[in-house]
Amino acid sequence: MESFSLILAIVVVTALAFDFTNGFHDTANAMATTISTGAMRPKIAVAMSAVLNLVGAFLSVEVANTISKGLVDEAGIRPEVIFAALVGAILWNLLTWLVGLPSSSSHALMGGLIGATIASAGVGAVHGDVLVTKVLIPAVAAPLVAGIAALLATRLTYSLGKKADGDASKKGYRAGQIASAGLVSLAHGTNDAQKTMGVITLALVAGGAVAPDSDPPMWVILSAGIAIALGTYLGGWRIIRTMGKGLTDLQPQQGFAAQTSAATVILASSHLGFSLSTTHSVSGAVMGAGLGRKGGVVRWSTATRMFVAWGLTLPAAALVGALAEYVTGFGNWGTAVVAVFLVASSAVIWKLSRREVVDHTNVNEVDEEPAGVVTTAIAAVTPPPAGPSEELAATIPAQAQPSADRKPSTTTTSV
Repeated sequence: MESFSLILAIVVVTALAFDFTNGFHDTANAMATTISTGAMRPKIAVAMSAVLNLVGAFLSVEVANTISKGLVDEAGIRPEVIFAALVGAILWNLLTWLVGLPSSSSHALMGGLIGATIASAGVGAVHGDVLVTKVLIPAVAAPLVAGIAALLATRLTYSLGKKADGDASKKGYRAGQIASAGLVSLAHGTNDAQKTMGVITLALVAGGAVAPDSDPPMWVILSAGIAIALGTYLGGWRIIRTMGKGLTDLQPQQGFAAQTSAATVILASSHLGFSLSTTHSVSGAVMGAGLGRKGGVVRWSTATRMFVAWGLTLPAAALVGALAEYVTGFGNWGTAVVAVFLVASSAVIWKLSRREVVDHTNVNEVDEEPAGVVTTAIAAVTPPPAGPSEELAATIPAQAQPSADRKPSTTTTSV
């Protein structure tokens, strides 16, 4: 059994706390569309997702090795650096959860780790090639690939189902949604749970508890899987609402296409060791599915806020991680100050969330928001639907309708 110092124990506990926030922050990735279309009841959906996240944590360690061995130089890392990185990641997760924005927990963790590492050991301690090839490029490619795949899959699904019985088709696609949601949950466990495994392993290496280049010990895999499963069961209802109802209105066919496309992208990335954002993949797939149905729309104002959050995730978490590392540099009292700040900030965010409670009872209730610029522009050039009088006029033969150059006849009545 590894020997633990107090700071190493604090890092492990904080990493598991991050894993817990990752779970409830990303529940929407697997279950938002399933819940919004009524394929599963909310509490049953998150329970199934939690179990499959736990199973997925045991399927691979490729992504964990990317975090622990590839992103930063192990030689320049102290346990305090890992702690500071986790502070940045946790606070960003909680802030975006509060406002219901599906941002990337993965990128929050990466940003915090990069910022804290630069503050501690300089820019040279970050492996730029790994950052670009296994983090930044997948961040851009994942939503595009998943979105295009979901758009094409949605159109194919509707094309193949034209002659199918409506009720039977919907039941079939709801069953398909449940299966695909399970696949996304499994994929999430293989990707996101491993990031916490990688961070804990990196801390163990930095603290001298395990040898460099070691794979995650079994207790790390188990604890990370349990933490993310518990967070998933708690349910990040605010983000589920945004993902399921805020971006677009999905039918079962679209939900099935979106989840299947996203799961395929996530599993392929996990196999290759890419530290992919499941949030980016699923969000892209949901938007693609929304555009794939004839008459479907995407609420671009919500999507724009989400894109802004994506762009801010890495730098914001990096800044907080760097500031936290600076304070921990003053010694044990500095680490204690950062820990108190983390707990106090988390308590304040939770208190603010109680002003408007979102849970499984009202997750599908969404207030209509004003149309965005793109939606307004499309509406401006779209002919209005024919009214009753126009429809009646269309059925009258042309010769029976008054001509533009024919004067209407008048009848004079003598009194």
